[in-house]
Amino acid sequence: MIGAKAFELSGSLVRVSHAVMALAMVAALPACAAPTQDRPAAPGQNAAGQADAASTTAHPQDWAKPALPATRNATVEKTVADLLARMSLEQKVGQVVQADIASVTPEDVYRYHLGSVLNGGNSKPGEGHHVTAPAWVAAADAFYEASMRPNGKLPRIPVIWGSDAVHGHNNVVGATLFPHNIGLGAARNPELMRRIGAVTAAEMRVTGLDWTFAPTLAVVRDDRWGRTYEGFGENPEIATSYARPLIEGLQGKVGAADWLRGGHIIATAKHFLGDGGTAGGKDQGDTRTDEATLRRLFAAPYVPAIEAGVQSIMVSFSSWNGAKMHGNRSLLRGVIKDHWGFDGFLVGDWNGHGQVDGCKPDNCYQTFVAGLDMAMAPDSWKGLWQNTLAQAKDGRLPMPVLDDAVRRILRVKVRAGLMEAGKPSSRPLAGQYDLLGSAEHRAVAREAVRQSLVLLKNAGSTLPLKPGARILLAGDGADNMTKQTGGWTLTWQGTGTTRADFPNGETIAEGMRAVAKQVGATVDVAANGAFTQKPDVAVVVFGEDPYAEFQGDRADVGFDDAQGSLALLKKLKAAGVPTVAVFLSGRPMWVNPYLNTADAFVAAWLPGSEGGGVADVLFGKSDFRGKLPYSWPRTSDQTAVNVGDADYNPLFPYGFGLTLKDRGELAPLPEDRATQASGDRTILFDAGRAGAGRRLLIGAPGELSPNPGPDLITARGADRRAQEDSVRLVWTGKAKAEAAIVDNAPVDLMRETNGALAVEIDLKVDGAPSRPVTAGVACGDQCAGSVPITAPLRAAPKGAWTTLTIPLSCFAAAGADMRQISAPLSLTTDGTLDLTISRARLVQANGAGTACPNNNQ
Repeated sequence: MIGAKAFELSGSLVRVSHAVMALAMVAALPACAAPTQDRPAAPGQNAAGQADAASTTAHPQDWAKPALPATRNATVEKTVADLLARMSLEQKVGQVVQADIASVTPEDVYRYHLGSVLNGGNSKPGEGHHVTAPAWVAAADAFYEASMRPNGKLPRIPVIWGSDAVHGHNNVVGATLFPHNIGLGAARNPELMRRIGAVTAAEMRVTGLDWTFAPTLAVVRDDRWGRTYEGFGENPEIATSYARPLIEGLQGKVGAADWLRGGHIIATAKHFLGDGGTAGGKDQGDTRTDEATLRRLFAAPYVPAIEAGVQSIMVSFSSWNGAKMHGNRSLLRGVIKDHWGFDGFLVGDWNGHGQVDGCKPDNCYQTFVAGLDMAMAPDSWKGLWQNTLAQAKDGRLPMPVLDDAVRRILRVKVRAGLMEAGKPSSRPLAGQYDLLGSAEHRAVAREAVRQSLVLLKNAGSTLPLKPGARILLAGDGADNMTKQTGGWTLTWQGTGTTRADFPNGETIAEGMRAVAKQVGATVDVAANGAFTQKPDVAVVVFGEDPYAEFQGDRADVGFDDAQGSLALLKKLKAAGVPTVAVFLSGRPMWVNPYLNTADAFVAAWLPGSEGGGVADVLFGKSDFRGKLPYSWPRTSDQTAVNVGDADYNPLFPYGFGLTLKDRGELAPLPEDRATQASGDRTILFDAGRAGAGRRLLIGAPGELSPNPGPDLITARGADRRAQEDSVRLVWTGKAKAEAAIVDNAPVDLMRETNGALAVEIDLKVDGAPSRPVTAGVACGDQCAGSVPITAPLRAAPKGAWTTLTIPLSCFAAAGADMRQISAPLSLTTDGTLDLTISRARLVQANGAGTACPNNNQ
């Protein structure tokens, strides 16, 4: 699901018994071919009966069948048939359309008979991400009551609410936050997954919700993908072994009295199919492979998911050999429904149906014909409802197709007991707010953190930290809950949060202090590594800033160190202080210089809210047991390195991980970066993020960071043409504050300046500046050039998009050294200002409107 409203997150799982089979599949990948059969070549096959690599048509008979669970019940089927017979056409269409709560009201649910709502990554039942748990329950009640309001003789059918609870109930303040899936994949513990699923289900029930878009069963093959951390690993064996226990933790066991009821919810296996195999790791891209590889590698986890009784499957944004999954009838209807016998329902992803050829978000009967049952139409729902109704009336959407989709949705609702469950606030666990982030739940999360950490280096037995030691804790991730929890945490991209948003968690610094107290050690926290008394050892916590889908896509896997973490490690080493590097990331990355410099190196992934779990392992209260779920790259351009590859040559192989008993020495590694993050260097900001090799930082001048807190300035995702394709910057006016696009390394813009290029900014002013505003560039600590832009911002029509163009020569004239630009754009004021930027880029500055701005304009 997507961000500002919602994004997809579910997946399918496979039971442990399939793990060995899945591993064998990967080992055999170079020879993947469909079995030769004694029949004429079918569409998508050559004369030898082998799958055509460019085929978009699946052959269901070649796909292994799951052993279907005993979910069918004559009473349920009779209830469903009775409801279907009494429903109006408008009701039926309403059941197959899902709207986001940011774009729909309870009254809309009643009027259009909508069968489902969701909250996207940035959609909450209130303003901002600080919404309280009771507000979630109240909203769930309001939507439910609207759906159950009498409407003539029509049957009353309760609405179902879906949410991306992908590492705990991560949209709700105070919930328990588990490590992201990449860390859970390192733990290699299926039974732990069952407990995590159960905790997540219980906490969702507390807030009145009953359906999660999880688990994600992606098998990730290119680590440039921004959703790599949502996958359990590069090999299907992990997701296959986790599918059953995770789904049973969420839903309960088929046949049990509490299946889908009590403290359990409805799960979703996602994203079907090949989401982790797109060319170049591009989000929503194209998986170019033959059918044999598609089914053996990417489909493996879905078999145990269906065997565990998963009730919904989310369809992927991605394509298979150019054909969008939301329109692939051979896979959705042919494989999942007809061949596998899956009798739950298929849900789409955020307007994903609109990407099918011939479709738009508000018009796509083709996706239902292909096999989709519920279209996720967050902001396009009304148009989709109207067009689908018309298409059902004129026959383009055949009635048997619509009835099949509605029947499947009703079946799940009846199985889950929703017809008689009453309003969400009256259901089991609802309103028991003390369960959110309870000590028992947090203990499960802390255990998961301990099991997820992977030790890559431990020269001289630097770890474990010794009792009685004086420890310096440094780095921008040391006391940073936003960084350690990652994307899909309270907001879609995981940005814009503060420590106060996590009342039931511990930062790594807080966990370190608590454990140190237990063992008689001392922990001094200084992000910049400053100390007065020389420490016995320094722990430096650093890594990637939060991101989610498509904004997390990269050009390579080299770590970009905008915070100076390597310099900090080297400074400490020069001072004779042994160092432990704790690396926070959503993927394996090329970090050779850091591995060379640090005495010990820990891959901590994105551990979630329980920083104490990191402390437990660093102090040796628990040993390292995590094993790499992804191969670790040898070079920055080794973006697709997977066990079983013919030329497999990673730095650390899949499954690697030291314990404290192992020899942890590491020979010096080459430090020359094979590639620098490539991309259009004229782009400063676009599609919701800074350009390649750049970052958006905010804060007080000289103290910029991704998330400094809301006192002076905030940066939040905003929508223009697509979800979160812009950034809204709000200055509070309490003191001078700055928003800057910062380069990872200084760039020479002298040629561009001489060539009459300009910075062009597409912006919208919602709150005019109360004090002077400047636009500038930086060229080092004591080098800058700025120009006033107060007048054009005040003259801009409120709430309307406009363009501001500033020639680079203006900055040069103001004193900037254009040969060493470290920040190609900054905006500064000490007053209030509400400004949204959708794009900033370098363009040719010829023509009118490209003079230097001044306050007389």
